[in-house]
Amino acid sequence: MSKFNTGTTRSAVFSPVQSEALPSGRTFEGGPGHARSTQSELFLLAVTNMVGERTFYEEGGKRDERFASLGRAATIQDADWTARFLRWLRSEANMRTASIVGAAEFVAARREAGLPGMDRQVVDSVLQRADEPGEFLAYWMSTYGRTIPTSVKKGISDAIWRLYNERSFLKWDSDARGLRFADVISLVHPTGSLKDTKSKPIADTWRGVLYEHILDDRHGNADAHPTGLATLRARARLMSLSPSARRSRIKEPMADEVLRDAGMTWESVAGWLQGPMDAYAWQAVIPSMGLMALTRNLRNFDEAGVPDAIAKQVAERLADPAEVVKSRQLPMRFLSAYRAAPSLRWAWALEQAITHSLANVPALGGRTLILVDTSSSMNDGFSKDGTLKRWDAAAVFGVALGSRCADAEVVSFSSAQYYHHDPAGAKTKAFPLRAGESLLKSVERWKSDGYFLGGGTDTPGALRKHFAGHDRVVILTDEQAGHGGVDDAIPASVPLYTWNLAGYQHGHAPSGSRNRHTFGGLSDRAFTMLPLLEAGQSASWPF
Repeated sequence: MSKFNTGTTRSAVFSPVQSEALPSGRTFEGGPGHARSTQSELFLLAVTNMVGERTFYEEGGKRDERFASLGRAATIQDADWTARFLRWLRSEANMRTASIVGAAEFVAARREAGLPGMDRQVVDSVLQRADEPGEFLAYWMSTYGRTIPTSVKKGISDAIWRLYNERSFLKWDSDARGLRFADVISLVHPTGSLKDTKSKPIADTWRGVLYEHILDDRHGNADAHPTGLATLRARARLMSLSPSARRSRIKEPMADEVLRDAGMTWESVAGWLQGPMDAYAWQAVIPSMGLMALTRNLRNFDEAGVPDAIAKQVAERLADPAEVVKSRQLPMRFLSAYRAAPSLRWAWALEQAITHSLANVPALGGRTLILVDTSSSMNDGFSKDGTLKRWDAAAVFGVALGSRCADAEVVSFSSAQYYHHDPAGAKTKAFPLRAGESLLKSVERWKSDGYFLGGGTDTPGALRKHFAGHDRVVILTDEQAGHGGVDDAIPASVPLYTWNLAGYQHGHAPSGSRNRHTFGGLSDRAFTMLPLLEAGQSASWPF
């Protein structure tokens, strides 16, 4: 009798997030907890971690210490992997602060171990916005003191060469920052690479002129109309106008080009006018605004009375897939904008935007059970203002996936009680998908119709209650399950995909093989792994 060569034989597939097959710890709710490999724990924490923010189960300081420790450990174990990961974390996952902290810990770990090379390149790779060299230095000095390694100075110097220009100086340099552009320049003495300088002294280039102006400005003796710096001169001309003249200037033809030539952002225009942004002001600055700024100001456009013709231009940019990809915004940012905007003229465009931002969510055949964790721990806010919750992300991903599946059952779940030892059982509520309903409307129906349940996390109970021969199960959760083990709540032959939204230490099931796989993050990036596994191919890290 054949034991292996049967009609149901499938190739073993593996996924990158690896954990122990058997539990060795406990989740915060007391369920069996599976420890992960260093790389796996670091990955799941990094893609969900807003540095300095506490979560339901973990104080911000302890969470940051765990992140730093994992980063140092991963660096020593495999520096090449960690370098690639940090570059991806900043570039593709768009996790700005986590990547900066990770790069600093990368340098610290290698210096402590006496390992040469790589530091300069890693530091340069995570600095992608002009305020970030100062951010890196502020973290380094507050953590490791004022002695800055040469490799760090060189990495920051490379970044400055790319990032510092007249416009970025006007946008990001501010008295509100402890380390200003001039301080960064003084600390690292940027010179650029040999292939960029082409042996010409930096003092004789536009960069040399700009750096000198930045240093003079820091000490209060800069020329208001610096020769050779056209953008700064244009800004100075605008600043010399009286308040009434500024209001008149904003209404004139070509006002948008005048503001753009002076490097005026919408924030600087608001301060320049010394009063509210009216429709004329918004019309003048909208052409030069990035998609993130547009998304955050839709309500302001409505309140100022921006005409429909201008609103149509904004909507077209929101609906443009190339613009959405370029902006690298998290899908939930479009949900937040939808909730904040008072008029319906943005609804279609925001629906297109969030759809484009979820392009990696796959269409799956067969029957799919999708469980969305809406326990109290998922009420954690991950946006700075706390308006976006982890269960918002779970609902967005769950409903988006369900709407693309051939046959999906989407269920919100928690526990009838808060404590893992209470026998009250799972609390669940099935969410009926409606053909043709927009994703944003579905998520708002989820919120308004009471699908955020609260309480504890009875994942095993929800599985036993709703699993009925489905081809796969997808759980969107922070994995802090109580009430027993998750792994044995469904047959081992059924693929169980866990989407982790919080990055705690222990997982609720094994991961990496045996039809048990874990992904994570607040974007759609890791969804690219799921179709590979469904096709019987092993999946690797998304970088």
